[in-house]
Amino acid sequence: MSSGSISQAWLLQEFTARLASAFEGMTMEKAPIDCEASGTPPAGGLLWRQPFAGTAGILWLAAEPDTVTAIGSHILTAAGLSAGDIENDPAGVRSTYFEILGQTAGGLAQALSGQLGHEVTPQGGQEASAASGSIQWSRAAVQLPKGTAVIHAGFDAAFFETVTLPQPAAEPAKSPAPLTSKTFELLLDVELPVSISFGRAQILLKDALKLTTGSIIELNRSISEPAEVIVNNCVIARGEVVVVEGNFGIRIQQVISRQDRLRTLH
Repeated sequence: MSSGSISQAWLLQEFTARLASAFEGMTMEKAPIDCEASGTPPAGGLLWRQPFAGTAGILWLAAEPDTVTAIGSHILTAAGLSAGDIENDPAGVRSTYFEILGQTAGGLAQALSGQLGHEVTPQGGQEASAASGSIQWSRAAVQLPKGTAVIHAGFDAAFFETVTLPQPAAEPAKSPAPLTSKTFELLLDVELPVSISFGRAQILLKDALKLTTGSIIELNRSISEPAEVIVNNCVIARGEVVVVEGNFGIRIQQVISRQDRLRTLH
């Protein structure tokens, strides 16, 4: 479909699912999230404005400073950083919180693409001093080991009007800057194994011995979640599976953060 009605309930459902997926992807743990279509954003908190290419809708994300710290610290702890390192790196904590917002916006864009029938991608998210326009706010309470962190998500009127914008013309690819290190130039010719992971599962040895032709193993990833791109045993990106001239391929949708890459080393 090229246009149609998008409800706040649908947006809230997708936002919750994508936020949960972002937390699980960066911590390897499920974070219980309770959402409701209510709540007033905090005054004086951190406000993030996230526009999209492919729709006029703007996603607003607001949180108290304590929430930013709690979420960023939780993710960095899961990545293996010590409490002292985290405490001494407030910029890193803040950046990690923004990474969660970016992952969530990317997932929501994927859902919007399916709903609207054309590609929607997040573009140019940035901090804002105040929200503008007619906004319907929702409240997402994330249950962390040390308490509850609340993120307020605001959807403006354009989401519900489903105003469709023409896609901007793609900019010509820029040539990479010349490399000055001969050692690095040699590394560029090194071949690395690339594989795609649809999910993982753990089974008991006795169940593995019972496997026969036709047996089914349930993986820990739903069909709506993107597959993982693994290079040299490290997850570097996520995307959707496509078919290219009769062969399977993958379209990159998310490139994960450096902390996440280090954590996914097998």
